[in-house]
Amino acid sequence: MGNYEELPRGGYLLHTSEGYFQVGSPPETIKDTMTEQKTPLVFILPNKFFHNEKGISTAELEFPIYYNFFFRQKKTFIICTKEQREQLIIVLKESLIGPDEINLADEYMNGENTPGFPKMKEEMAFFKGYSSLEDVVEFLIFQDNIVKFGKVVIKKLETGDFLVIDGDDSTNIPGEVGFNIKYGISQRLSKPYEAPLLGVTCLGPSHGFDPNNNTSGFIIWINHQGIMVDPPVNSTEWLRESNVNPKLINNVILTHCHADHDAGTFQKIMEENKITIYATPTVMESFLRKYCSLTKIPKEELIEFFKFSRITIGKPTIINGAEFVFHYSLHSIPSVGFEFFFMDQSFVYTSDHLNDKETHDKMYQKGILSESRWKFLKEFPSWDRNIIYHEAGVPPLHTKVSYLASLPEEIQKKIVVYHIAEKDMPKDTHLTLAKFGIENTVVPKITPPTYEGAYRLLDILTKIDIFQDLPIERAKEFLLIAKEKFYKQDELIFQKGTLGEEFFIIASGVVKFEGLNNKGLVKRYGTYEYFGEVALISDKPRAADVYAETDVVALTIEKTKFLQFIRNTKLRDNLVQLNRIRDTNSWQTITESKSLRGLTSHQITQLELIMGFKMIRNKEEVLIKEGKHFEHAYIVSDGVVEVKKDDKLVKTLTNGDFVGEIYRLTKHLASNYTFIGIPKTELYQLTQRDLIEYVQNNPGVYMRMNTVFS
Repeated sequence: MGNYEELPRGGYLLHTSEGYFQVGSPPETIKDTMTEQKTPLVFILPNKFFHNEKGISTAELEFPIYYNFFFRQKKTFIICTKEQREQLIIVLKESLIGPDEINLADEYMNGENTPGFPKMKEEMAFFKGYSSLEDVVEFLIFQDNIVKFGKVVIKKLETGDFLVIDGDDSTNIPGEVGFNIKYGISQRLSKPYEAPLLGVTCLGPSHGFDPNNNTSGFIIWINHQGIMVDPPVNSTEWLRESNVNPKLINNVILTHCHADHDAGTFQKIMEENKITIYATPTVMESFLRKYCSLTKIPKEELIEFFKFSRITIGKPTIINGAEFVFHYSLHSIPSVGFEFFFMDQSFVYTSDHLNDKETHDKMYQKGILSESRWKFLKEFPSWDRNIIYHEAGVPPLHTKVSYLASLPEEIQKKIVVYHIAEKDMPKDTHLTLAKFGIENTVVPKITPPTYEGAYRLLDILTKIDIFQDLPIERAKEFLLIAKEKFYKQDELIFQKGTLGEEFFIIASGVVKFEGLNNKGLVKRYGTYEYFGEVALISDKPRAADVYAETDVVALTIEKTKFLQFIRNTKLRDNLVQLNRIRDTNSWQTITESKSLRGLTSHQITQLELIMGFKMIRNKEEVLIKEGKHFEHAYIVSDGVVEVKKDDKLVKTLTNGDFVGEIYRLTKHLASNYTFIGIPKTELYQLTQRDLIEYVQNNPGVYMRMNTVFS
């Protein structure tokens, strides 16, 4: 037995006399092992199998299980604790079996009488090559921290690591698994991406078993705003590396809950803004069961981290100004496809779907498909739409690409094929294989809306957090007073020490602040962020030199008009508070914090708006008492806070650390610990009400605060 190897995407692989063992399985690690024919049958779950920082599971076993069962005709063995088994059974049942209970009647406009209404349970059963989870996976549970598999013994050590003993050989393997981001960005744009009026960007053209290409997913750009459709894992990192601001995308369409379709969706929830997810109740409930089990976040709490927009099949749904109509595809678990109409363009997407007339006929003859469902599938998709995005793949779950290549030439020319490896794409065809990369965004010709300019201005206004509660009258005023200005890369926007005359909103691009203090602090703001307000309200000179780090498009409002615009609102007081708290060096505290330093500039500003300042004077002060309810949490600005349980010191918190238990604070529960501020310690104080609202809008920050102490 040789030493273990760390896989490129994360997790550890060990060759034993019983075959390969893998500790941890972050998304797509099967792409690392299958190319060298090292895909294990045995997986050891890490101590924690949800990676909070990246928002992903490090026990993503769906694809290894599929691979072992369908390609090798073998079971997958999972070594874990009893608690981990209970968690993972919930996750795997949703992916491999599908929901236990399905009631689609209230998801269709006319219930079961709607033409094309599916017998979903019977359709799902038709595709199963197994009848239960036990047919494809077997759990081996640690007893007294030991599991035996053939000649191999796995011991769970007190440190959390694993000792694998194989005859006379033994290997110590870490019990915690990281995740290495691995994705291609094609090419980075030289300047920030300008979203088109209508376009489609391929995030990945292929499937979960293709080691050479990203897994399928795409962005639909409508009215200069993005809608992610089943984003693959790491999509947000890819966007940033490609010079695309993720804040351009606030909507996600979740078609179904296979790992290659929902992992990136959960990551997007953990990002900067509170997003809207469009899904049917059936798909959403499946998604919640999976990720509540993985993260141990209660359903009622997780659902607050995003906005759920319920899809009704057949009823038009307006997203970014386009009219979407959804349907259920033919797949092994509930899966939706859709079409949309925007101005003079139309688009249809199949989602994972079996488009095979022989199978449709067979299912109809067996009574699995009703006549109306059979007719719907035979006529689907709508071949007369302008743009057709059709998945393809290995039957019986996916459409044969040979079928798409057999369609009339004029239809083939409209089809972009997804979910297929490049090597499997036929050469002699008029089909187009989806092409990955932001530079390959497809931008069809379209007639612009009549009020496109006003729509864009109002859209920017709604993206600025401090303006979101303004009444419609102020929105009308904004259209009259906002002026567009352009700055070339490296151009000075304003100089430190000068008087403030304008307020700035970044419509596109990145600006850089220099000379903020004597420590050489540099700040950067991007699209949908604002600056220049402090000098207008305080009448103080500008506090920094501000440059256009890229080409910048800014909306500016002259000082007198800006002050008039925020009259009779809380905005002025909020901005005064923001200026006051920044004088305490709050920005640097947060950016240098061990747990909070990954926050975006927008998230930092939102946090600063709810921070008060507190000083511990000449003696120790109990900030939060064990067994008592508490109404404040804190961030250490400078000093020390001791954490005690049963009067025993369990941890010392220092600069930038979060003080408190975020879960118990948001749920109004008593504290498990006592937090004591040492004399002369300076703190930022956060009220329960403000913090609850903040973390609901920034779920990724919640996860960071939740792990700092716990």
